[in-house]
Amino acid sequence: MTPLHHIGNFIRDLVVQIPLWCVRALFVGTLIAVLVWVLSLPRENTTPENATHWYQNLKVWAGLALTIQIIIYSLF
Repeated sequence: MTPLHHIGNFIRDLVVQIPLWCVRALFVGTLIAVLVWVLSLPRENTTPENATHWYQNLKVWAGLALTIQIIIYSLF
């Protein structure tokens, strides 16, 4: 075995020790943080200049997509 095999086995042994609930919490927490950031963006940055309808605001659709992802990854 080469030294890279030993390094790879060492890293794999470290990663296997992390509980899956912790990984899921970090992943879903990251999605929640992105959702909060998206919702806090000003309307001028997420809507075209000549937009007249509420559905032209990209923040609405990004928030919906992130919410669906949060629900899916929280349940499964």
